[in-house]
Amino acid sequence: MGIEIDLLVNYPKTKRDLKARAESKTEEDRAIARKFGQDFFDGDRKHGYGGFSYMSRFWQPVIPTFQEYFGLDEKSRVLDVGCAKGFMLYDMTQLIPGITVRGIDVSEYAIQNAKDEVKEFLSIADARSLPFEDNSFDVVISINTIHNLEKEECAKALQEIERVSRGKSFITVDAYRNDEEKEAMFAWNLTAKTIMSVDEWKKFFDEVGYSGDYYWFIP
Repeated sequence: MGIEIDLLVNYPKTKRDLKARAESKTEEDRAIARKFGQDFFDGDRKHGYGGFSYMSRFWQPVIPTFQEYFGLDEKSRVLDVGCAKGFMLYDMTQLIPGITVRGIDVSEYAIQNAKDEVKEFLSIADARSLPFEDNSFDVVISINTIHNLEKEECAKALQEIERVSRGKSFITVDAYRNDEEKEAMFAWNLTAKTIMSVDEWKKFFDEVGYSGDYYWFIP
């Protein structure tokens, strides 16, 4: 198994009103969000992002961390599982000219409305069955995506990441370290179907054979 490391340390942090979010979210809101359509990305804030547009301030500070940690250069091949509109991959191509990128997302809406510069490198696909050959990518990245699956399906997605990577990967998942964080996590959650403690996730990674690196999303 890989290591726990925060490769998103330079991603801008947002102050969240967890109490207000918990009071406003309903199961109907979650059901709408989990369709990952227009409502989730560009609809009402209670159903998701409330508008999902490209802003350089989010991923541009993160790409150098990925580049240094994984040794990325113009010869590297990178896959983003759960790429949404491709914003991270766009910034990666801008900061590492010549790099080969691919992205998949279950959302037809996100792919159709992806950033034009990388749209040709993105496709609609399921994390449980990645449409790539074994060992296709130097690095596979998946940010806050696989936890949107039920636990058994989450295991399949991790095994698929393992299969298509050449030994390097990084994921983030919803998690908690104590009761206070657990309460906050379940209040904040909109789309995740698998939420576990940090220790439970580590055990799960070991059980399913995931050998990549990982970190947690804790609101």
